[in-house]
Amino acid sequence: QVQLVESGGGLVQPGGSLRLSCAASLNYVKLYDMGWYRQAPGKQRELVAFVRSGNITNYADSVKGRFTISRDDVKKTVYLQMDSLKPEDTAVYYCNAARENFNYWGQGTQVTVSS
Repeated sequence: QVQLVESGGGLVQPGGSLRLSCAASLNYVKLYDMGWYRQAPGKQRELVAFVRSGNITNYADSVKGRFTISRDDVKKTVYLQMDSLKPEDTAVYYCNAARENFNYWGQGTQVTVSS
């Protein structure tokens, strides 16, 4: 059974850092594009960052220079390093794995940036 399990969320002060992890129980994980999305109350889910199977990355303009996505296909884990966090980053962060005809989501992890 496919499972994506996020961890690493929590409460941090503005300017602080967190590293999110997503453990993916996927076969042939190297074939998947892996991404992080987030959803704040009253807002639609938005793409934060993704890393393709070829290690090409992309970021939302709002997080460029602050967040870094990476993947370890041996460990079947994708990471999101978040630095210089802002209150606007507060949201539930979801891990996503996608390939042709497949699209999987984790249950999410809460990130709250507040003083």
